[in-house]
Amino acid sequence: MPFPDTVPTLAHALAERGYQEPTPVQEAVLDEKAKGRDLLVSARTGSGKTVAFGLAMANELLDEHGKAAPAPTPLALVIAPTRELALQVKSELEWLYADTGARIVSCVGGMEPRKEARALSMGCHIVVGTPGRLCDHLSRKNLNLSGLKVAVLDEADEMLDLGFREELETLLDATPQDRRSFLFSATIAREIARLAKRYQHDALRIDTIGDNEPHTDIEYRAILADQNDTIGAIINTLRLIESPCSMVFCHTREGVRQLHAALLQHGFSSVAISGELGQNERSRAIESLRNGQARVCVATDVAARGIDVPSLGLVIHASLPGSPATLLHRSGRTGRAGRKGICVLVTVPSKKRQADRLMQAAGVDVTWNTAPTLDQIHEADTERLITSEALTRETPENVKPLVERLIAERTPEQLAAALVFLWNKGLPQPVRVRPIAPSSAPARAPREGGREQREPREPREPRERKQMEGGSWFKLSVGRADKADPKWLVPVICRLGGVTKKDIGSIRIAPTYTLVEISPEKAQRFSECASAADADEIKIEPAKAPTGNEAPSPRGRAPGSRSTKPRRAGGDPARDSSRKRR
Repeated sequence: MPFPDTVPTLAHALAERGYQEPTPVQEAVLDEKAKGRDLLVSARTGSGKTVAFGLAMANELLDEHGKAAPAPTPLALVIAPTRELALQVKSELEWLYADTGARIVSCVGGMEPRKEARALSMGCHIVVGTPGRLCDHLSRKNLNLSGLKVAVLDEADEMLDLGFREELETLLDATPQDRRSFLFSATIAREIARLAKRYQHDALRIDTIGDNEPHTDIEYRAILADQNDTIGAIINTLRLIESPCSMVFCHTREGVRQLHAALLQHGFSSVAISGELGQNERSRAIESLRNGQARVCVATDVAARGIDVPSLGLVIHASLPGSPATLLHRSGRTGRAGRKGICVLVTVPSKKRQADRLMQAAGVDVTWNTAPTLDQIHEADTERLITSEALTRETPENVKPLVERLIAERTPEQLAAALVFLWNKGLPQPVRVRPIAPSSAPARAPREGGREQREPREPREPRERKQMEGGSWFKLSVGRADKADPKWLVPVICRLGGVTKKDIGSIRIAPTYTLVEISPEKAQRFSECASAADADEIKIEPAKAPTGNEAPSPRGRAPGSRSTKPRRAGGDPARDSSRKRR
């Protein structure tokens, strides 16, 4: 069905944007039985819900000509979980209501509150904001909700997960009893149902996705990789699957730091988003994704909430999501607005059974594969070059003289070789990883009598590992100034040198370089593999044994050994180190 033209100003805005038919959620809120009622809506991000509630509240905001009369206090309030989502909602409503004369004000963290207060005092029709900042303006009497006609909670489940229940209740309690309310949520969990029961009256339930239903426009894949090769598998996946923008999810900030450092090292234009970023840094990172300066975002799940990048075509889970709902929510950031998306889960063989159960619980059909190989990536690069638009479009007039000169002075083979060289020069470097077939995942045999009848284990003796003797030392071209850390150095050392963690002895990190000890049995192999590494990798060269000036890392002893130096009771290592510096 086409969009109704009952509000001419909105119909014109939709036509200008190329909207021809409403999405399922837009069609549902425009249905006759939804008019004038509260709405409890299940809709995934990217389904067009911002336009949906923008259309649904038009009757409360506009006159019969589609115009907004002057309003001394706000008529509509939209609450979103994050600053990014709130500003995105404001942007969507601004073009939708561009011809109506409606004023829209945002109130979000990270912005100047006094400017927001002045904008509110000048009068507006719609206020869009985050719970904390809106409550702040409410308590300071900058925000008057006494004349409100519509309240919208966008991604209500996210706001409850982030601990905003009290703020939401404060805001809703300040609104009139007869106002309409729209509650949008990916899932209607018990807490959402309670909120709806308290603040909604005779709400119409609209479900456009079904609880935890997988997205039909997303292709799910899974990759098995060795523990030391997981970063390499992610790098190769990003290289094999071409996407204008990709997002990689990690569980922890440390995981984000390690992966982001590896991506930069291999030539990816990437940004990292975690809770340690300031608001300005976070905003710059998101903007670089949207304008194409960065093509990969590495983020924790919580820090990535509210980020919407329309060109996102690939989502990678660097660690298993904690629940089916988290899997679907993370993956649902791609495959939006009718576009196709790909979701890839990278895990180790020991967690394959857990991953299978997760996918099954989410109702997802997944294809297991090995990590992309160098040959597969080379083949994909070749196909992309041959089918590139640059080879099929007409030659612009201003470059024809140069083209004719090149044809006259160079052979076809020389021109083709130059094209291939320039094409490959700008590509991130893939990684050689050891392929692991999905069938190699360990299968646990059933235990007779069940878990309860297992015999108690004998207490294990603590294993002692000998100090490495006769090890060879090598120098790496990264140090503390490059944020070198054993947690991400060890996998890189293993990958570049063709060794395992047990072959690594002491690691000593200096300001501009790092010294690493390799077992005598593997020193020759390590030297050969490291010298054959790509030029863009970390530089590795033989070195003399350290003199003691370099600070040992936490892993700076024999593998598996621990410091026997007693720590002072109640001591704070950070405080102790600062004392030493003083």
